[in-house]
Amino acid sequence: MMTIHTPMLPHQSDTLFLTDGGLETWLVFQKGIELREFAAFELLATKEGRAALREYFVPFLRMAEESQAGFVLDTPTWRANPDWAAKLGLSAKDVAEVNRNAVAFADALRWDAPNGDAILINGVIGPRGDGYDPGMLMTPKEAEEYHTLQVDTLAHTRADMLSAVTMTNAPEAIGIARAAGEADIPCVVSFTVETDGTLPSGQALADAIAETDGSGPARPAYYMINCAHPDHFRAMLEEAGDWRDRIQGVRANASRMSHAELDQAEELDDGNPAELGHLCTDLTRLLPRLNVFGGCCGTDHRHIHQMSDAFRGV
Repeated sequence: MMTIHTPMLPHQSDTLFLTDGGLETWLVFQKGIELREFAAFELLATKEGRAALREYFVPFLRMAEESQAGFVLDTPTWRANPDWAAKLGLSAKDVAEVNRNAVAFADALRWDAPNGDAILINGVIGPRGDGYDPGMLMTPKEAEEYHTLQVDTLAHTRADMLSAVTMTNAPEAIGIARAAGEADIPCVVSFTVETDGTLPSGQALADAIAETDGSGPARPAYYMINCAHPDHFRAMLEEAGDWRDRIQGVRANASRMSHAELDQAEELDDGNPAELGHLCTDLTRLLPRLNVFGGCCGTDHRHIHQMSDAFRGV
């Protein structure tokens, strides 16, 4: 792994870290950009696409500077794994190049920002299947073998960490964590949950965390919840247990709609930014180590600004 930038990671600090919002929904619904297979990484190939990505990310970096917060800067690589890339006509060699280019783009954004030292580059790894449906479950070994190409590629860039996001099931999360362990790069697992607080696989979040943590020496650095509204999982967090100490981040949806409803939505539901900011930061009562706040579907700069203000008591 390349070791050039070694800032403090979120699990090593109680500092506030912000992330961006819902990149793909912002591009599609607010900018009118067509994303084949919801693959934002294709924008890296054109001058216009890179400009759109800069327009999206730069205000978040400024927001973090103004808030004196760290920032977890995601690469637009949620779809940059072999199966999704193949649907776009890309080879395994192309997949590796896409991931390298994504980190190079993020690294340029980081060092163009005055708060570059507080910015972490986060190599994003999405699920093999749909982010709302576990589909055909892999074994942890199968998941490790499948995701190793992307993990190894990102581990040999200037990425500071990896995040497996919108994970629908524990075996896939375990496989990615193992691949990251072999590549010697910190890994975060972010599970998504349905409106009842359980994973799309039907497993309880507490059990998924316990299973992933207990799968071997390659434990994730910490866990997150993404692509769900706080109302979907707040009650579940009332369940006592040390597992709650392992959750350090939330990237919430703006909408209270279910995944199935969001999948069919033709208009953006951006919810109530101020309400979402308070709902997310209020979760610190249940999650004592929570210090990473950001958005997912339907969220944008307004929502993250509200989270930052609510966390700081502004």
